[in-house]
Amino acid sequence: MDVTTEPETSSGASSAPAPAFVDDRLAHWALATPDAEAMTYGDRTWTWAAWNDRVRRAAGGLQALGIGRGDVVAVLDKNHPACVEISLAAGSLGAANAIVNWRLAGDEIDYAVNDSGARVLVVGTELRPAVDAIRDRLRHVERIIEVTPDGADGDEYEAWLAAASPVSRPAEVSPDDVCLVMYSSGTTGHPKGVLLTHANLVEHTLNAHDGWAFEPGDKSMVAMPLFHVGGSSYVLFGIHDGIPSVMTRDPDGASLAGAILAGANRTFLVPAVLAQVLQAGPDAVRLFGALRTFTYGAAPMPLPLLRAAMESWPETDFIQVYGLTEVAGVATHLMPEDHRAAVAGEHPERLVSAGVPIPGMEVRIVDPATLADVPTGEHGEIWLRSQQVMQGFLGRPEETAKVLVDGGWFRTGDLGKVDDGGYVFVEDRIKDMIISGGENVYSPEVERVLSEHPAVLEVAVIGVPDATWGETVKAVVALAPETRASEEELLAWCRDRLAHFKCPRSVDVVDALPRNPTGKILKRDLRAPYWADRDRAVN
Repeated sequence: MDVTTEPETSSGASSAPAPAFVDDRLAHWALATPDAEAMTYGDRTWTWAAWNDRVRRAAGGLQALGIGRGDVVAVLDKNHPACVEISLAAGSLGAANAIVNWRLAGDEIDYAVNDSGARVLVVGTELRPAVDAIRDRLRHVERIIEVTPDGADGDEYEAWLAAASPVSRPAEVSPDDVCLVMYSSGTTGHPKGVLLTHANLVEHTLNAHDGWAFEPGDKSMVAMPLFHVGGSSYVLFGIHDGIPSVMTRDPDGASLAGAILAGANRTFLVPAVLAQVLQAGPDAVRLFGALRTFTYGAAPMPLPLLRAAMESWPETDFIQVYGLTEVAGVATHLMPEDHRAAVAGEHPERLVSAGVPIPGMEVRIVDPATLADVPTGEHGEIWLRSQQVMQGFLGRPEETAKVLVDGGWFRTGDLGKVDDGGYVFVEDRIKDMIISGGENVYSPEVERVLSEHPAVLEVAVIGVPDATWGETVKAVVALAPETRASEEELLAWCRDRLAHFKCPRSVDVVDALPRNPTGKILKRDLRAPYWADRDRAVN
């Protein structure tokens, strides 16, 4: 099955010149609307001219430290405009910013910084002790620059910027130069550095922005972590359209509420945040109703939660996105009209789809064994092709060759199907597929059924070893506050709604499901006790 969506011009597209580099639009707005608001962070706000000057000074400061084309710098901090400034500045020199997950432990920070080869490390004050503890292990780092959350007196980063001379992009820098190194989630083994170029990110900005471009008066809330592709790609949308951004340091309720009170009305967040808002009471629900667009992704959205959100905020446009770091972010989207149509009863099954390919994105569904395309509606591995596809994995040519195949296709490792309308359904990770007695069980189908139970807050379905069937289905659930449900009740719920072979044989009730720093459920951790010391490990 092969699906292709042709690029279209978004109705809200700006008349500004088409960008080739990630900092092109920032420079444009600095000339076109120099005194307009560009970025707000805490108590500080910068105009387009001021923000562009900071980026140009950061480029000059990096150049003075010997950073040039092909080099890597790194940022380790919670969300901070300095991270975006370093990304744009390094990119303008033909260098790349490796954004390190600030939630990592010392050994993991050591791994990411060393793996990236970063020569300069910008670190937040809160994270400085962790870096000092491993300083002697950071083999490539020549300079550490500390940045404070509020730009207070003594902020080393601010002093470094002020002392630097602004520089422009050297002529030899190419749109095909890597400008961002994003580390994959690392649900198995060490994370891999994904190499994204200017061309990848510009293409993503144009294509993923389709159908919901900002309008005058809008403000973009940047709350997703910048170490996540959903943060560092999304922040470019406001820059592209010349719309102010309000960045939160943390994605907590108070920070999000503060951004909305500051005028932010468009955002991208993970579904878990939505659940927290709905549980926070009527005042929070009322406040979040000011959002014109709520884009969600990076983790599955339970149907009861989505329906509750759409009922609570009928005027808000909901957009679901499916994507991967390796394609710079979004690959498919389920648009607001699809959400409303599905709730109204028109193709209700598409509410659990990932939507259709964004412009410029081709999708194939391929039999992973034969590498032949499968018919419409049948399951296979999702393959993607686009100008958004990464250059490869940093320093891992063999790993790159496994996923980037002839013809420019990227093998996602995700299992799914495409219906007769071109809607993509992401069913599972191939390595997560449960094979019980020769039958394939797709865990999201079982998870969706269990998530409909009124007591279930979140659920993960895994395969556990079985002497007779090879694997059997097991569910791990966390219950909503002040609710109760027994294992037998949950099993009976599934038996009434699923084929027998798909039903869990057992259910564990836990306080919370394990997640990695980007919020993805760690099924590996749930499986580990069952697959230890076995020849085959499902992870």
